[in-house]
Amino acid sequence: MAGGCRAPSSAPTVSLPELRSLLASGRARLFDVRSREEAAAGTIPGALNIPVSELESALQMEPAAFQALYSAEKPKLEDEHLIFFCQMGKRGLQAMQLARSLGYTGARNYAGAYREWLEKEG
Repeated sequence: MAGGCRAPSSAPTVSLPELRSLLASGRARLFDVRSREEAAAGTIPGALNIPVSELESALQMEPAAFQALYSAEKPKLEDEHLIFFCQMGKRGLQAMQLARSLGYTGARNYAGAYREWLEKEG
């Protein structure tokens, strides 16, 4: 382990109860990294769909370009709860790791993913 590596303030994984309370209090931003087709068939309310294949370029865009493309404000590096999810959890994890590597320290993965959400909330 490299020294001087500060642990992130929040765990990289978010559970459904925590996700629920973050969403209820408006403190989380949710990103659906599944394909457009998957997201069109149903997603978690309030989620912004950015397929994992375009996430890297999206997160490196100028804010105005991001806004124009996704009709949403680009997340900031210091934003605290940037929660990524997919269908089963794997792409969400990739997305979170990618966002963290780009400096988004608050990137997190909703491990239960859409499958769990659908089961419990759908």
